[in-house]
Amino acid sequence: MSRTYLPRLVLLSAAIASVAVLAHWVAGAGSEGLEVAEETPVEVEVSTLSPTRMTLYDELPGRVAAYRRVEIRPQVGGLIIKRLVDEGASVEQGQVLFQIDTATLKADLETAEAGLKRARAAEAHAKRGLERADALLAKNVTSREQNDNARNELALAEANLAEAQAIVDRRRLDLEFATLRSPIRGYVGSGLVDVGGLASPSSERALAVVQDVERVYVDLRLPAARLDALQMAAADDLGPVEILTAGGSSHSQPGKLMFSDVSVDPGTGSASVRIEVENPDLTLLPGMYVRARMPRRILADALVVPGDAVLRTGAGNAQVVVISPAGQASRRDIRLGDAVGEGVVATSGLKAGEVIAIRGQDRLQDGMTVRSVLAEENTAPATGKL
Repeated sequence: MSRTYLPRLVLLSAAIASVAVLAHWVAGAGSEGLEVAEETPVEVEVSTLSPTRMTLYDELPGRVAAYRRVEIRPQVGGLIIKRLVDEGASVEQGQVLFQIDTATLKADLETAEAGLKRARAAEAHAKRGLERADALLAKNVTSREQNDNARNELALAEANLAEAQAIVDRRRLDLEFATLRSPIRGYVGSGLVDVGGLASPSSERALAVVQDVERVYVDLRLPAARLDALQMAAADDLGPVEILTAGGSSHSQPGKLMFSDVSVDPGTGSASVRIEVENPDLTLLPGMYVRARMPRRILADALVVPGDAVLRTGAGNAQVVVISPAGQASRRDIRLGDAVGEGVVATSGLKAGEVIAIRGQDRLQDGMTVRSVLAEENTAPATGKL
């Protein structure tokens, strides 16, 4: 072996030994770092489940209708000579709205009364004729046939008198019909016929429309699948119906369920439901679209899971991450029910008092150690809507 080869061999052996020592040290340091990383808990935000009593609601669109709506139409024809109300005015029951010219009607009444007088005179004459015929028949001075004729003349005169009396009564009614009154208390709508207009019983246009809107109906269309729940809620008297205006504000007066239709529309699969609502401030007007929040069910011990806490599996099943008292995370399948605000009611899979992760749970796997940060308390009201 040459002198130059020996030093090189020593240097190579020293280098190999250094590399081995360095590799061992790096491997040890990496293992210790991994152990430290594995032991470092993951910080997540958690919430403790507590049972809550709440009422579930169905929120449905509807349209407002007047409690009573009457079209003022004439029963006799004639020229309108007076209009005693303005559009939008409040009227009482029996208040005069229009006056039709009565000149022709009075003339018709006088003619009918004259006919009544003739009929009464004819009846009196027929009575006297029958009395004479009866007296002559008793003395055998006249025949039975003539007596029967006198009796028939009296019957005909009595019939004519009754007809004349009926004509007079009808003419008097026509005269009363010339004064048009409001049959209900309410408010006069737009489109009033003015003075000088011609009133005709055959006209398609009403002279006026009076609506009682201090109490209104809200007509809803409810899916047939929810009728059973609605009927159960009505039987259990779960409370009034809240009416929400188009702007989202709540009406000052609650509504009351009146009835549901007895048939279902085969085209839409829905049925009609009517809500009665007091409307003293006239904020609900006929034709307006509103929404009705109807109580459907009361949950005595509902467990509400925040929507952000729910994870979905590849199959679409719902899961949450439950944190054990020892700080261990585990995924659990649950079943969800109705949506309540920003949360969902858990119908199975969870118990009161359990702690679930609501932030950062997507980073967790079963068995991982977590450091829990308690979430802020939810101050939302214990009510729900679907």
